[in-house]
Amino acid sequence: MRIYVTSVFVDDQEKALRFYTEALGFVKKQDIPLGEARWLTVVSPEAPEGTELLLEPDGHPAVKPYKEALVHDGIPAASFAVDDVAAEYARLSGLGVGFAQEPLTTGPVTTAVLDDTCGNLIQIVHTG
Repeated sequence: MRIYVTSVFVDDQEKALRFYTEALGFVKKQDIPLGEARWLTVVSPEAPEGTELLLEPDGHPAVKPYKEALVHDGIPAASFAVDDVAAEYARLSGLGVGFAQEPLTTGPVTTAVLDDTCGNLIQIVHTG
């Protein structure tokens, strides 16, 4: 068994697509109209056949309070691996991306937490 699709709830799919592709560097994989929404996924360019991230509309009534609670408590909705957290922090900061947590090293793990502009905190992490 392996993970095929995971999702992050977003307040605007088009804005999310721009952020996740232009800032984070993912590439669009699927874009299928489904009424007012789309089945819209992105993948890592390093693994185009790997796990897809669904940019899922946050229209369900339970989602917005859930997202707000996570952000309030500083809990990331997703975690993405990077080779160098400090370099990625510098690159993304240069693009105007806001961070809730600057790079922090705890033992063999370095993390930083960014605002995805769509109502979520996203963690970038390097272990090793």
